[in-house]
Amino acid sequence: MSTYPARSLGRVLEDFGRTLLDLVHGDADAVGQIGGVAIFDPHDEQVFPERAIVLGVSVRSREEIEPLLRQLAARRAAALVVRAPVVDDEDLAGVVAETGVALLALTRGASWAQLAAMLRMLLAEGDVGEAGEQTLGGVPSGDLFALANAVSTLLDAPITIEDRRQRILAFSGRQDEADASRVATILARQVPEGYVRILESRGVFREIYRSSEPVHIAPATINEGETALPRVAVAVRAGDEILGSMWAAVARPLTPERETAFKEAAKLVALHMLRVRAGADAENRLRADLVATALEGGAGAGEALRRLGLAQEPTLVMALALAVPGDGDHAVVTAERQRLTSALGLHLTAVQPRSAVALLGDVAYAIVPAAGDAAVARERAVQVGAEFLQRVGGRADAVFGVGSVAAEPGALARSRANADRVLRVLAEGSSGRKVASIADVHVDALLLEMRDLAQAHGDEPSAPIARLVEYDAKHNTQLVATLRAWLDAFGDVIAASASVFVHQNTFRYRIRRVAEVSRLDLDDPAQRFAAMLELRLLDSGGGPGTGTATG
Repeated sequence: MSTYPARSLGRVLEDFGRTLLDLVHGDADAVGQIGGVAIFDPHDEQVFPERAIVLGVSVRSREEIEPLLRQLAARRAAALVVRAPVVDDEDLAGVVAETGVALLALTRGASWAQLAAMLRMLLAEGDVGEAGEQTLGGVPSGDLFALANAVSTLLDAPITIEDRRQRILAFSGRQDEADASRVATILARQVPEGYVRILESRGVFREIYRSSEPVHIAPATINEGETALPRVAVAVRAGDEILGSMWAAVARPLTPERETAFKEAAKLVALHMLRVRAGADAENRLRADLVATALEGGAGAGEALRRLGLAQEPTLVMALALAVPGDGDHAVVTAERQRLTSALGLHLTAVQPRSAVALLGDVAYAIVPAAGDAAVARERAVQVGAEFLQRVGGRADAVFGVGSVAAEPGALARSRANADRVLRVLAEGSSGRKVASIADVHVDALLLEMRDLAQAHGDEPSAPIARLVEYDAKHNTQLVATLRAWLDAFGDVIAASASVFVHQNTFRYRIRRVAEVSRLDLDDPAQRFAAMLELRLLDSGGGPGTGTATG
């Protein structure tokens, strides 16, 4: 079991060191607690979590690293990761000592995306709710990395724990002592496809999953000239369910005692894997409850935001809804909503790491930080929503609404209400948009609410508009459409007639008939405004007391 706290740089280096990360300059013990993971983008204004590990994806030279270290120190970052190799430079070491920001190097060939995902997984312990003190077999409950290191110590061999799809769930230290296939596996967080095919052709996986004993596997190589160590693997089971497997790269055969220990350790791994799965389900439920409580804006909103890590800054609500056809299959729609919610959570993890996402009813809500200027925060959220819908592509007919910025917890309920108002406008489809903020569609939202109010009161159309609707229905004319076109063109007969594809003289005749039938004074600005507003209400889904006007 690790002697370092779960969220410390020392723990990160202990679990990922040598294989993925090297400490170039700095004191890991002095860094202390890690607050999160961020990706540096020189072309974007970013808000980093305090004490963040910052991934300098595009940073290469000492001339780029030195000013970035000073910039990160001003933002209280903990460490900077750049791509290896990094030149061992005294000036660079001096800047690290001056700023207190540790400098790490990512192994060449390793994926930045995989590193970010692994770091977030390692640092996720205790993010929601209170950290527990439960242990299983002397290892913190669900800590598969600590368990892999413990088994590695027992067997004196590097260990990996894999799921049924040969994806790496955790690995021990000392992976550099294994062979090229193992190193490639750790870097990709997935057993190489070529290696999997070799093992499948030998029937290895079938033998592992059928046996209750450790299975000895002869060395296998993908490329000619490579050397490889033998493997010992054992299935990880929970009753009849196969959860995955545990693998040891061994330089020499295991003793009977170590083989027995390996077999028994697999039972403990199963308990931890079940705890991880149950913990993920429980955490998702807890997060949904916290998001729901925060969005209600009541007395518990402040505490819910605190537990979500969003209490000390302005926030806003983003709402994602799926347009559902009337004959949509309920099970398919529900699964699609869950898929979109999970995808949204993953997307926001990359662009807004401290966001909280939950599916509440038919809508996925995200509470995201909104520091700085409110208008800029809304525009940024709209951009994030547009990027997300572009990524999910045509697989889902979804719309994205962005609410107002909430400066304090009590205002979050209003932000949610505004996000819901945006969704309603977008669902009407008249704007043609898929993503908008409340500032973008405020007038359209007000029109929908005015329509609702008029219908709730049972209001009848005003006399002038009612006369036009009745006349059109009786005589099969287009007076409502004529008035609408004339108002939209601000009285420009040439433009209005072109919009309804009639001759200008015909249009002039029709507009005179509009004035005669409706008894509207078209020279009166107040009457023109009232008529325009009522026609907009008719356009938005049926005016007060009527169906949609045919015009």
